Amino acid sequence: MRHAPAEIRPYRPADLDDLYRICLLTGDSGADASAIYRDPRLLGHVHAAPYGVLSPETAFVVEDQQGVAGYILGALDTRAFEARLEAEWWPALRPRYLDPSGTSHRDWTADQRYAYLIHHPFPAPRRVVEPFASHLHIDLLPRLQGQGLGRRLMDLWLRMADGRGSRGVHLGVSIANARAIRFYLSYGLDRLDLPVPNGPPALFFTRAFTGPRSSPA
Repeated sequence: MRHAPAEIRPYRPADLDDLYRICLLTGDSGADASAIYRDPRLLGHVHAAPYGVLSPETAFVVEDQQGVAGYILGALDTRAFEARLEAEWWPALRPRYLDPSGTSHRDWTADQRYAYLIHHPFPAPRRVVEPFASHLHIDLLPRLQGQGLGRRLMDLWLRMADGRGSRGVHLGVSIANARAIRFYLSYGLDRLDLPVPNGPPALFFTRAFTGPRSSPA
């Protein structure tokens, strides 16, 4: 018996727990991070859930017969989204997570590293945001990988961003996530490596849009 193909559809508020779940199950450079974090929602607090809550119009999910198993999320104006996070998202989370700043970062657990980000979120680098003001995140569970759904999600999101006046899009990826890097290169995104003091380079992929631009709505 043939199963119905996976469906890409707009995000709905009922999908929020799925964003948290998928973010955790892909949170170790594309692999399951469940054994790394004591709090299973920490990754989602930072990388997934705020897009569903604050920018649902730029969020899409992939659903098959077993449920939602992938998403593409993002914001058309990165700086404006960072401001909304500071005003509307981080304040409710900060009382729930102790800021580990008073202890040596070498001793931090994985949970403490993300608690630090909740209290001290890193703004996107100026060199990336100025030419590529929009940004996105994409994750697919293994059962949906290798079916062309990643390309379809990227096509959909980039077409939406271009149509709404974005000048360009960026995304960040861990240098350990070899599968994602291969995908972004094969998709035709441009690779941008930024130097980071005392650490590995920050790896970004970008896509510029051409033609007259208006401000992203």
